[in-house]
Amino acid sequence: MTAQLIPDRPAPARPRRSKRQYGASFIYDQPGPRGKRNILLGSVISCAVFAVVIGLGLWQFASHGQLDPERWAPFTDWAIWNYLLVGLLGTLEAAAIVAVLGGALGVLLALGRMSHQRWLRWLSSIYIEIARTVPVLLLIYLMLFGLPQIGINLPTLWKLVVPLTIANSAVFAEIVRAGVASLPRGQREAALSLGMRSAQAMRFVVFPQAVRNVAPSLVTQLVSLLKDTSLGYIVAFTELLYRGQVLASYLHLLIPTYIAVTAIYLVVNGSLSFLASRLQRGSRRRPIKQPPLPGLPAIDHTKVSNA
Repeated sequence: MTAQLIPDRPAPARPRRSKRQYGASFIYDQPGPRGKRNILLGSVISCAVFAVVIGLGLWQFASHGQLDPERWAPFTDWAIWNYLLVGLLGTLEAAAIVAVLGGALGVLLALGRMSHQRWLRWLSSIYIEIARTVPVLLLIYLMLFGLPQIGINLPTLWKLVVPLTIANSAVFAEIVRAGVASLPRGQREAALSLGMRSAQAMRFVVFPQAVRNVAPSLVTQLVSLLKDTSLGYIVAFTELLYRGQVLASYLHLLIPTYIAVTAIYLVVNGSLSFLASRLQRGSRRRPIKQPPLPGLPAIDHTKVSNA
């Protein structure tokens, strides 16, 4: 300790260790020369097979006239794309409502499942397990045909939003609970030792860190949620896939229309996936450099010896 505080006795320089790189070697053994050669050969064969499948598909499209310029001419008109983009706005609207409601309900369910009250923990667990097991399509049919039988007829948007909220809230709850469980217990104990109540420690200390750690997983779940909104065609909600169906029936261009719809989905979901990857890279914390200790004035050894 003295060697670190007194400037004329500097601490010996420690060799800097290189940062350990963790790979997947703890999951499986590293392949040898023959294994690497087999992996390379399998990759080449897989790419070749994939290229052949794509080529056969394009050849089939061309032989049946699906690649003729006149079949793709309507998609050079802005009115067609405007019609599809209105459906995309409906998709984003439904996804945004489900994300807000499902996220809020998911947080409550996660807190309930981690509660010390046994009855609250059981109720939250039962809801989460049932919501994760029941198919979303079955919930949509229940909203479409079941509730009107008892006099409850929701608007078209909510016939899609309510089932998706029920299903996605359970997934959000498990993601948030996993984020809280991944934090060291010392975070909460340190907050309690400072005089915070349990709710304050969860709100101000534990929960913000947990949400930041699981932000990539939450964005990835939004990608899945955005794809689930395509089930809105069942309730005739004006979303992207429903507009694609109407446009394909009107133009009698099935394949080109669905290829255009697929391209829009790829752009939107690809953007969300890119955001998730950026958040995941940003969540990797850099090692915190400790500030240097304040130096003490140099000691005059002659005065010390005279004393």
